[in-house]
Amino acid sequence: MALLDTLVTTAAGALSATIGVLVGGIVTHRAQDRQWLRDKQLIAYEELISHYAKFTMTISRAHADRQGWDYDWSEWSAALTRASLVAPADVAGEIDNFGKAINVFLNQVARDPARDPLHNPLSVEEFAQASRAPAQAQVQLVNAIRRSLSKDQKELPFWIGGSLTGRPDDT
Repeated sequence: MALLDTLVTTAAGALSATIGVLVGGIVTHRAQDRQWLRDKQLIAYEELISHYAKFTMTISRAHADRQGWDYDWSEWSAALTRASLVAPADVAGEIDNFGKAINVFLNQVARDPARDPLHNPLSVEEFAQASRAPAQAQVQLVNAIRRSLSKDQKELPFWIGGSLTGRPDDT
């Protein structure tokens, strides 16, 4: 009987240890997957906002300096796609809204042949007016990103990057 008690106790201990290792492995794997996804999300979001800042400044300078400009739009499209692939549904919806606002902006400041920066550039005020919708969409997107990354993040009430016209009172 003592031998049976020893075998049962040993088997129960081994089974408990095995279950513990399996559960621990599953929990660790899920945590690693979540961390991997979060890292990919942050990289994609940073890249998207970076492209937006770059091409906005490029086009703005072209109009201000009455010069031509060029931008690799395939990278912008790829950044939108990469961010959408890793984003939760609500953030992906805001990425879509942001992309639509950018499209309208580009129609006003970059695609309209009548507003060529060399021959008929936009004024600072006209450029700022065209920038308002994308800036608002950017705030919505950034806040959706912040909420998706942490429920403790407070929403930002302002446009990222400062004023739209360069005047401190215009946010």
